[in-house]
Amino acid sequence: MKRKAEKQMPAAAPVSAFAARKARQQQLQSAVSVEKPAEVEPVREPPSKKPRHTSEEDHVQTRGAAKKKAESVKTKAAQKPVKSQKSREQVPEPEPVEDTSQAPSDEESEQDSAVEEINGDNDVPVGDDENGYESPTEIPVEMQNFPLSKARLNKKSIAYSDEQTLCVRIKEKMNLALIGHYDIWVKRGVVSLMGAKLHPSARIYRVYAPSTHSLPVIKCVTGVDGEAEIEVKSCHSGIYRLRDLSPLYQRIWNGKNTSADKLTFKGGQNSKRTFSVLYTSADDPLNRHLRPLHLEKQWSSAIRSLSQRGGQLRALICGPKASGKSTFSRYLLNHLLSPAPQVEADFSNTDGVAFLDLDPGQPEFSPMGQVYLAHLRSPFFGPPFTHPSLDDSLDGTMVRAHHIGATSPKDDPDHYVLAAMDLMDRYRSLLATYPQCPLIINYPGWIFGLGLEVATWLVKSLGLSDVVYMSEKGPMEVVEPLGQAANEARIPLTTLPSQPTDFVSRSSAQLRSMQIQSYFHMSRPAEVHNPLWLDTPTSRTRPILVDYSGPRQGIRGIMVMGSQINPELLHEVLDGSIVGVVAVESPNAILGQGAGSGVLDGLPAGKKDSDNEMESSESDSSSEEDEDVNMDGPDDAAKDPASALPSMEANIARTPEDLPYLFIGSGTNNPLDPKASHCLGLAIVRSINASSRKLELVTPIPGSKIRGAIEQGHGIVLVRGQLDNPNWAISEDYHAARAAEKRHQQSVAKARKSKDADGQDDAFDSKMQAKVSATLRDRIRRASKVPWMTVIEDNSRRQREAANRERSLWKLRKKAYPGSESETDW
Repeated sequence: MKRKAEKQMPAAAPVSAFAARKARQQQLQSAVSVEKPAEVEPVREPPSKKPRHTSEEDHVQTRGAAKKKAESVKTKAAQKPVKSQKSREQVPEPEPVEDTSQAPSDEESEQDSAVEEINGDNDVPVGDDENGYESPTEIPVEMQNFPLSKARLNKKSIAYSDEQTLCVRIKEKMNLALIGHYDIWVKRGVVSLMGAKLHPSARIYRVYAPSTHSLPVIKCVTGVDGEAEIEVKSCHSGIYRLRDLSPLYQRIWNGKNTSADKLTFKGGQNSKRTFSVLYTSADDPLNRHLRPLHLEKQWSSAIRSLSQRGGQLRALICGPKASGKSTFSRYLLNHLLSPAPQVEADFSNTDGVAFLDLDPGQPEFSPMGQVYLAHLRSPFFGPPFTHPSLDDSLDGTMVRAHHIGATSPKDDPDHYVLAAMDLMDRYRSLLATYPQCPLIINYPGWIFGLGLEVATWLVKSLGLSDVVYMSEKGPMEVVEPLGQAANEARIPLTTLPSQPTDFVSRSSAQLRSMQIQSYFHMSRPAEVHNPLWLDTPTSRTRPILVDYSGPRQGIRGIMVMGSQINPELLHEVLDGSIVGVVAVESPNAILGQGAGSGVLDGLPAGKKDSDNEMESSESDSSSEEDEDVNMDGPDDAAKDPASALPSMEANIARTPEDLPYLFIGSGTNNPLDPKASHCLGLAIVRSINASSRKLELVTPIPGSKIRGAIEQGHGIVLVRGQLDNPNWAISEDYHAARAAEKRHQQSVAKARKSKDADGQDDAFDSKMQAKVSATLRDRIRRASKVPWMTVIEDNSRRQREAANRERSLWKLRKKAYPGSESETDW
């Protein structure tokens, strides 16, 4: 009777994200109580990667007696709830990232059997793997139903709709959440979206709302007759095609129709939209952990206060890791860039906003390993991998960038500070043209030890107006020095509560892989306002051929950051790696040959105001077609820019392949001076042809930017840093072949179904289909035999350990699609 009563209990009501976060914090605090060890939360199976916590939560967690007590009561307290929950959720072992009980449709239907590749550690190596990858987090068994939208669609609220468009009316103080990617047009009223207030205009904004991040919410601020009217339309940017190249891009957009979508269609027709309306997280047909993008009240008041400074704003955003620095910076940026009507007397964003990103690990508008200064003119709605570069678009331009060559500046803080100072000088030069341009500085989570010294030094030296620290409870050894530095600079220090992500479906390393993969596959045609993504594997992309030796030498030097290597090993170090393409502007571009070292030991205050006469070489926004990019050295000697080359040639050692190895220093290589060099972007060294003395480079850098640097006489240097290996590029052919096989199998099944209905049989078609299938299997076989990658059919722990012993250091693990024919039988 008890079990029957439990089954008849009604389902739990949806809880808000704020209430759920508060409840989890109370459960976390009760876990350290010695008097009540049974209240420790042992009833759930913990995920493989724990949810991110703030620094103050880390103080609450004491991994001592409380953890042992939790483990002691886990067997008794968790046995029955976990068993019943598992039987209801039908979670396989190992537990997947996202429930596959319901197959997706539309965009995701082609990959429903490929979902297993992203589950656990089947496709991407785990965090302890030598490649440094981490698997997606496993969803806890207990699924909470979170409300996403306050507004409920009905016939009165829907103005019109079709297969691509949905026009709805939202009442004041109500909101609507959508998943996918779409274009939004505000027709009446004022709505808020990710910090921006959008007024009625002819402007259409592109919004990306994947499941990897909290979903943006469209809220009606003011309306006509109490309602705002918006039109949401499907967009076809091609970013969903990246699912055929990497499992990290699978199951992140909208699936089949939700209950709200079906209401907007007449006659129950199938949707071809790239977005879906969600009321609660339970409406998601793919059963993912979806959360709304919630904003703390203190955040809202701080954003309003900072925006009132207008063009005088110079704000540094800092704090611990995973505390919400990037989210707060994005909200503040969009709020400053909100297009205000001419009748309003508030601050206008005609001069744009400068964004100084000092986080090389998780940059906002560039791939990893760079610090940069960007001049933005329009709000951005989406995570970083939806805008991995700007490329001098109408929405923003890259003023100047520097290649750090690592995801953390801790290895060379002197070079990092010099780069930050040079970017700040460029901002001062930008003020001459845009005097009312505010500045937002995003500082990384490197705030302990030497990172704290760098942060306090920047607070005293950059001439800021505000410092924002994203944690209310310290640690005090960080807050006190920051407060003291802010007092010396006579600027306020604002402390805000951290807002971490409760559940993450992608680790930081995986998000970096997604961002850099998006960077290499994104294109921006001149006739299209928004970027497009191509699904051509990197190995099949047309490369740039450049001479590294001889009379038409285009690459003047190759640097390897860090310890000095034997020149004979440069070929192995460079081949297949990601390098920074750096333009050298001056003969004294190597640190150590001139001034510029020992920055942290004390930099004169007047030094940061000098050397402002240099103009950024990225200012040209040529719209020419990039058919062939010539990276050869300038033939016109009258330009005299090659005067920088003799100084570099004196420090170049030639390898057996005649590669120009540039090294200056003692033990470690001195980096390039940020005041005499800048980064054009990243490239992949696809191959090195020693016989012809040529390099094959795959890069999304516009040809106009490379030509402009060469015409100005800048020497091109390739810098090999410590970035993650491009494992995603190695496995693209394999995933593309598997996707082609899946599409062919679906087309064959559809053809057979139609033949059975018609009662006809075509032997010729069957032979052609068999031939195509054999060709696709051969393609998969060849794609799985590439170096540095091993395809594993059996994903058991014993098989993985055996494969680890057999494979080389840099090989990846790949698993074939479940249900497909085994490769050993082909």
